[in-house]
Amino acid sequence: VQLVESGGGLVQAGGSLRLSCSYSGFTNDRYAIGWFRQAPGKEREGVSFISRGDDAIRYADSVKGRFTISEDSAKKTVYLQMNSLKFEDTAVYYCAADPTGWGTLYSDEYPYWGQGTQVTVSS
Repeated sequence: VQLVESGGGLVQAGGSLRLSCSYSGFTNDRYAIGWFRQAPGKEREGVSFISRGDDAIRYADSVKGRFTISEDSAKKTVYLQMNSLKFEDTAVYYCAADPTGWGTLYSDEYPYWGQGTQVTVSS
């Protein structure tokens, strides 16, 4: 499984960004893709996931109502639309894949990771 993130950048507080995670290599249609982030000096945090195993979508409390995860299966891409960005959303964002299909916000459950994309929100 290979994952490639894109779409990070610098944005002012209150602005929006859309991250993309292009994936390849799944052997069936049951998989989960999660978005995680890690700020300097902090532990990696689960942001959201979309699970094809049980058609579930979940968000961390810190991003509920502001972030939206979606998938375009024809393009093999998962998106993370981030609105009303805050300074504290600044981090490197990673997408990760679990080929078993059961999503979680715990990073240890994901064996495949992208290289990350930097999101910087200026206050």
